[in-house]
Amino acid sequence: MKRTGMTRPLDTLGRIVIPMEIRNSMGIEIGEPLEFYMDVEQGFMGIGKYSSGVSCNLCKSFLDLTYFKGLLLCKQCILDLKGNVGVRPIPAPIVKEPMHKEKKVKRRSSQELIESLKRLMREHPTAKQNEYAEWLGVSQGRISQLKKLL
Repeated sequence: MKRTGMTRPLDTLGRIVIPMEIRNSMGIEIGEPLEFYMDVEQGFMGIGKYSSGVSCNLCKSFLDLTYFKGLLLCKQCILDLKGNVGVRPIPAPIVKEPMHKEKKVKRRSSQELIESLKRLMREHPTAKQNEYAEWLGVSQGRISQLKKLL
């Protein structure tokens, strides 16, 4: 059991409103019967969904009940589950394969790039780093690194 941090005042008739978040998380519908639990010594009061204990957990039938993994299920619901009645398959996500395979670009060594950069700098001394990068097929940041190695 955990604290929710939510508090509700008791009205003049002794009623409280159960927050919608709690009702939704516990699957409590409007008008559904609830059961009260209490421990006088501890000063604790709890509320839970009322279950007569003898009805199908899926359809609330009282006939031909069987326990399955801690749940009471009627014969009809078991047959429906076995026959996949009312079950819709969950569509598998479509995985798109690439239209073309990317070519592996052969990486050039730093020394080769430095030599190419030197040649370009002699041929185009006023070019900017991003132009050198475009001509060599590398990023502008890589050109900056190579210039530091010169």
